[in-house]
Amino acid sequence: MPYRVTFVCTGNICRSPMAEHIVRRHVEEEGLDVEVDSSGTGHWHVGDPADERAVATLRRAGYTSAHRARQFEAAWFDRYDLIIALDQGHQSDLRYLAPDEEAAAKIRLLREFDPDAAHLDVADPYYSRNSAFEEVREQIEAAVPGLLDHVREQLKNAG
Repeated sequence: MPYRVTFVCTGNICRSPMAEHIVRRHVEEEGLDVEVDSSGTGHWHVGDPADERAVATLRRAGYTSAHRARQFEAAWFDRYDLIIALDQGHQSDLRYLAPDEEAAAKIRLLREFDPDAAHLDVADPYYSRNSAFEEVREQIEAAVPGLLDHVREQLKNAG
């Protein structure tokens, strides 16, 4: 059974789909048995594609971008091995939904995996300038090596 990772932001149209596509490419390149997807804490954008600025940012950097937004459901805690919040508000929302301590222990902040991160939140670019999407991409990419180290360790311990 593959290791399952999901990224969670507010509406699942900016930060979490960007993280999903960036990390998916890296796990595929390494041939890791990992499934990657994303969702949001809110319902506002369910069924919508990713924000066009997020799509453009991903494509410029050579990533895929096909996406439909969905809302995270409490029943999904059993489905995932690692649930990655993009900011502390999402982390708090997810902890509220967690049915028990074991489920809550699966929740991490993305920037925890970046040893150089001065702040743990990936700022929401939605109401910001277009360059904010590039900053989000850079923050996600900076966390990828540490995240992949963690995933490889989890896979090794499971095997």
